[in-house]
This record gives sequence, C-alpha cells and structure tokens, in this order.
Amino acid sequence: MFSERQVVLIKEAQDLKGIDKLESYVEKPLPSTLLFVAYKDKKVDGRTKLAKLLKDKAVLMTTKKLYDNALPEWTSELVKGKGFSISKKALFLLIDHIGNDLSRLSNEIDKLALNLKDRKQINEDDIEKFVGVSKEFNVFELQQAIAQRDLYKAIRIVQYFGSNPKAAPLQLVFPSLYNFFSKVQVVYTVPSKDEKIVASAIGVNAWFVKDYISTATKFTYAETEKILLLLYEYNLRNLGVNDGGTDDSELLKEMVVKMVAPL
Repeated sequence: MFSERQVVLIKEAQDLKGIDKLESYVEKPLPSTLLFVAYKDKKVDGRTKLAKLLKDKAVLMTTKKLYDNALPEWTSELVKGKGFSISKKALFLLIDHIGNDLSRLSNEIDKLALNLKDRKQINEDDIEKFVGVSKEFNVFELQQAIAQRDLYKAIRIVQYFGSNPKAAPLQLVFPSLYNFFSKVQVVYTVPSKDEKIVASAIGVNAWFVKDYISTATKFTYAETEKILLLLYEYNLRNLGVNDGGTDDSELLKEMVVKMVAPL
C-alpha cells in the first residue's frame, strides 16, 4: 500500500548552493509532497524572495539552542527513545565530552547502540571503550573529586590532564566547574531541602540533584563563592591576563588546591 503523500527532507540547507531555485516550487507545490527545508545554526535570510515565499505559503519553525542544564534530561530521553538506558556517570561522561552538540550526541548514542549488541544498559565502560573517554580521568571525575574535597584524587586527575592535554582543555574544564558550583551556590538560598524543590530552583532533573545538595554540605556559602571567583581569576590568567605564561596543568593544579582548601 502506497502512502498518500511523500516526504522530502533537505538537510543542511544553509550550505546548499542555488537554494533560490526552490522559489518556483514553493509558489506551486505538489499537493502530494511534504517538503521540509532544514537550516542548521542559521536562519533563512528574510530579505530573499525565498524567505518571503516560505513565510507566505509555508510554516516556519525556529528552535532555540538547548540550554546546557537541559542536556542531561534531553540525552537521557534520547537514549530511552532508542530502547536503552544509561547510568548517571556514563551520561555525564558523554555530555562532558561532547558538549552541547545534539547531532554528535545522537551519533555517539547510535554508535553505542550498535556496539552493545544484546545489552540495553549503557555504562561508563562503554563510554570509555566506544567514545574514547577515560572513565577515571575526566572533567566529571575532577568535579566530583573537588566536590568531595578529595585533593589526592583531584591532583591525580590534573596530572593525567597534563600528560594528555587533549583529554580536557581548560576551555572545557572551566565552564563545567562553573556550571556545577554556580548551581551549588543556589542550593543555599532554597529554604527547603526537598530534592524536587531544589531541583526546580537550580534547573536540573531531580535525578541529578543529590550531588549539588551533598556538595553544599561540604562547602560553606563563602567557600563556594571563593570557588567561583577562582574560576574567574584563573580563566583570565589562562587568557594571559596577570600571568606570565604558566603551563595549563600548573594553572589547574594551583586552582584546584585553592578550591579544596578550607577558608
């Protein structure tokens, strides 16, 4: 049995030369065809004839970039939609490594699904083996070590980063730590310590909120504020402000020691 309509999808239309040739089709589209034109990271130039035709004769939909704090839930739902589940640590390893690139996240999950064969649970070993992220020495584990005030473990991870610069460049480390500790700072302002209420206040899924609450019990508000100020200071130093060219590994080690040290 044939479908009443056929679907045609034009991907990456922002890179397509001669896209204006669609104008005549948009003016008189085939009733039997659903045509989707997808622009990635760009909008259709509203000054063009094509844009005006699309606005007049088609449906225009714009999607905003997903906020970083929504990535865990989005990724978890994507995994679930493909018939799999993923451990909390594996999820954070994947997100920390890929970042806010939904296409890459989807591709990596597809690759994991192909390699798991009969298994339906994605764990940190799978991320290490098939995505190429060390399950012991990564940004997530550094964040956890600092949150637990485990200086020994944190320094071991920093030393690994020093020997493997591509594993965690400072441009990846600083935003990740800032994102985490800025949420910890908000925890102190929430009167209730009910996990659902705290999760709503800091903008994360309730599944992940325990780490933030736990960290807030190990650091005072002033110490958390100190961590955020250190991130600001060392980010500037990494950019060459008030610094004579200190090695990235030494900068990170110096910062981590100050973060873990009590006031």
